[in-house]
Amino acid sequence: MPGRQNAIHQQDKPYVILISADGFRSDFAKKYQAKNLIALGEQGVVADYMQPSFPSLTFPNHYTIVTGLYPAHHGLVDNSFYDRKRQQTYGMQDKKMVADPYWYGGTPLWVLAEQQQMIAASFYWVASEAPIQQLPPTYHYFYNEKISIDQRIETVKEWLALPRDKRPHFISFYFPEVDHAAHSFGPDSKETAEAVQFVDESIGKLQKVAAASGLPVNFVFVADHGMAKVDQQNTIPYPTIDTALFTINSGSAVLQLYAKDKNSILPFYENLKKNAVDYDVYLKSTMPASLHYSTDDDRYNRIGDIILLARLPKVFNRGGRPTGPGKHGFDPHYPDMRASFQAWGPAFKKGLQIQGFENIHVYPLIAEILGLQYDATKIDGKLETLKKIINTK
Repeated sequence: MPGRQNAIHQQDKPYVILISADGFRSDFAKKYQAKNLIALGEQGVVADYMQPSFPSLTFPNHYTIVTGLYPAHHGLVDNSFYDRKRQQTYGMQDKKMVADPYWYGGTPLWVLAEQQQMIAASFYWVASEAPIQQLPPTYHYFYNEKISIDQRIETVKEWLALPRDKRPHFISFYFPEVDHAAHSFGPDSKETAEAVQFVDESIGKLQKVAAASGLPVNFVFVADHGMAKVDQQNTIPYPTIDTALFTINSGSAVLQLYAKDKNSILPFYENLKKNAVDYDVYLKSTMPASLHYSTDDDRYNRIGDIILLARLPKVFNRGGRPTGPGKHGFDPHYPDMRASFQAWGPAFKKGLQIQGFENIHVYPLIAEILGLQYDATKIDGKLETLKKIINTK
């Protein structure tokens, strides 16, 4: 984005590199001996786990991490969902739709930074390709898994070497590999172990780049969700649903039904509830409060009228097709859904282990470190949850 630069008062601020490793469950660093992450964790802060928001899927949770809002409050309620206002289905595979700011509520961290004349950069993050509030990150890349990791790390090195007025202070960075491996081969597979090693080596390289820059760079390492080994043999067949009455949003862990006629909701709900085996059936209005996913939460009117939740280790499976061994999307209170969190760098205390917390709290933490102003009443996250991990200035 030409013409943007850091304001003078932003140029001495610290730096934050927010890294997400998709599907990096809370126990994966220890389980697969991720030596860089373990060593860096000892130099900083490690949480027992970070609890994802419901549903424990990639798009809703990546966007929660950078907005401090539950999915029903920011609008990305699923990886794909039906929007009643536009009468359109959002799908994460649709490049044009993904880049349309209509879908994204809240104020992502890069927008917050750019609003306050602090340059931001993103090497892949959900929504970073969309000009939200007309402010995409100054430097950003369209998602492309063909760009090698060494090229991506070299780009971060170049960003940190830019002149003070052009250098990004907030960088977001994403790794898809662990999620891919764990879906295809399961969370206990050698392929998942190798993917964890790949991420760990890459983080070691990023840390070296940051150290060589001589700048006060802080790292926040997170995952969007965990991963569970599921029952591949005995899956839950899709209930018979009249598509003249309902639009279906399908998934392995969560099915959402959008009624074309409101009068069909209750009779069909009662019928489903009576016959449900291995899954729970809710009306949007009766969703458990702990999931922040009921009628009162649904600010963008994008949650289904009827929601079906599979019970681990069972998954929904349409037409008896083979299903992969690793899945997520379930109620985030299942331990297998837990994500990783650790942070290191000059802003963080050293050698601190903390209890698990919800992922809505990462946003105020990063805003505080970067000295960015935000309206605390407009987010779900609370600074006091993680303030104890920051070194007092």
